[in-house]
Amino acid sequence: MAMVDQPLYPIAVLIDELKNEDIQLRLNSIRRLSTIARALGEERTRKELIPFLSENNDDDDEVLLAMAEELGVFIPYVGGVEHANVLLPPLETLCTVEETCVRDKSVESLCRIGAQMREHDLVEHFIPLVKRLAAGEWFTARVSSCGLFHIAYPSAPEALKTELRAIYGQLCQDDMPMVRRSAATNLGKFAATVEAAHLKTDIMSVFEDLTHDDQDSVRLLAVEGCAALGKLLESQDCVAHILPVIVNFSQDKSWRVRYMVANQLYELCEAVGPDPTRSELVPAYVRLLRDNEAEVRIAAAGKVTKFSRILNPELAIQHILPCVKELSTDSSQHVRSALASVIMGMAPVLGKDATIEQLLPIFLSLLKDEFPDVRLNIISKLDQVNQVIGIDLLSQSLLPAIVELAEDRHWRVRLAIIEYIPLLASQLGIGFFDDKLGALCMQWLKDKVYSIRDAAANNIKRLAEEFGPDWAMQHIIPQVLDMITDPHYLYRMTILQAISLLAPVLGAEITSSKLLPLVINASKDRVPNIKFNVAKVLQSLIPVVDQSVVENTIRPCLVELSEDPDVDVRFFASQALQSSGQAKMSS
Repeated sequence: MAMVDQPLYPIAVLIDELKNEDIQLRLNSIRRLSTIARALGEERTRKELIPFLSENNDDDDEVLLAMAEELGVFIPYVGGVEHANVLLPPLETLCTVEETCVRDKSVESLCRIGAQMREHDLVEHFIPLVKRLAAGEWFTARVSSCGLFHIAYPSAPEALKTELRAIYGQLCQDDMPMVRRSAATNLGKFAATVEAAHLKTDIMSVFEDLTHDDQDSVRLLAVEGCAALGKLLESQDCVAHILPVIVNFSQDKSWRVRYMVANQLYELCEAVGPDPTRSELVPAYVRLLRDNEAEVRIAAAGKVTKFSRILNPELAIQHILPCVKELSTDSSQHVRSALASVIMGMAPVLGKDATIEQLLPIFLSLLKDEFPDVRLNIISKLDQVNQVIGIDLLSQSLLPAIVELAEDRHWRVRLAIIEYIPLLASQLGIGFFDDKLGALCMQWLKDKVYSIRDAAANNIKRLAEEFGPDWAMQHIIPQVLDMITDPHYLYRMTILQAISLLAPVLGAEITSSKLLPLVINASKDRVPNIKFNVAKVLQSLIPVVDQSVVENTIRPCLVELSEDPDVDVRFFASQALQSSGQAKMSS
């Protein structure tokens, strides 16, 4: 008897768990569907499990979402693609629920299953499902149907294809804006499967309706359709049908539609080609750069470099640069920030002369902007300008601004400058760096903010790597020797951190002769925090110096620290001693 009951057990447990009040139990049982299906076998999964799931009327969206996800990968458990159609009914039900994320996941799973189904199964089962959803009384079914047409259409016979195109046309004119939005979103995918002859007639007339929709939420989705359809049409059709739509959209009464145009304009330019871009889209883009809504200007400003690359330098200087000048003093800090993040890329497009004459003054004004993000965005892209105008001009014009930023009252701005110092150092060269920026690097080690001091210590290490140990010996070590006796214990701690970072770069000899004596002296400090940091630094120096130095200098100092009255000092000293013992054994 037990043997007979055994296969019933998984489905019985599943039924119990799916009816349980605890949502976590219900979720867990749904996530174990594949295990249950394997236990039941393919036939019983088809005949018992799937019908049970179709009838399951759980009202919790989380459970339904998990079920929609699981069913998308269920083909192997029902016996392969020849039985894939049994998975359609439960997913069809899920396509009609109110929660958007459940419907989206169900459509995604149906697309995954439909892509694997055999052609005659698609005609027999999948296409009728699409038609039922498209004719659904409740708008949710019609919304879901829009995402399935691109799977159903390619394998349909000619008569059905005509019907599917007509149904999609009706969905684009549906009374409910949500349905029209879904139709607009999925138009590009559907259009990609439609034959070229019908593309120009049926699809373009549907697209025309969407572009004149009275809801801006539908029109802004039609903007995305412009780019998708533009790639499918031949260039002359694109200019005839898509270009006028883009130009109209760029003057749309809704700022959201104009925002979408500003975001998509680069892709739209690629679709219509270079000549129409220059004649028709440049004026449209200039309008967007001067739009009265800050959000539209932000989107347009972020594309200024990409757009300039499509044009020749003369056109960019004539039309785009005047707008860029206006945007650099825009009332919205976010517009200036968006411009600052891309404006450096214009330098290679405009060439050396135009960059020096026109762009450099804009860079300088943005570098002095009151908003930190604007300044950061300029600093982070300096290398692009350097490639165009050369280091001498760059340093003459930008260095005073960089020095000013290095002392900025916002610590995040100072931090960003520190992070770019190694980049600047490698670009400016050793001589220039020593003259102008060397003193700044040492100054940061005494900053009031810990993050700056920490970054400054790392910065010194990176500079030592860039310029070599000899340079470090000449320019860094003497100043480190002076600062280790600073009256403020926090600055002394920063120097200890800098020593532990510099040691591996400078090598055993310099570490033993110059750095180690400083650390040993610091072990006599009256502040316990310094002493336990000395123990940590000594531990980090063990792998760098020779074993004899460890035995004669480091270990005696650590033994002394391990008998310190402070508990933390003793802890870190004994930890370092343990490390030195292991190092000795391994050597």
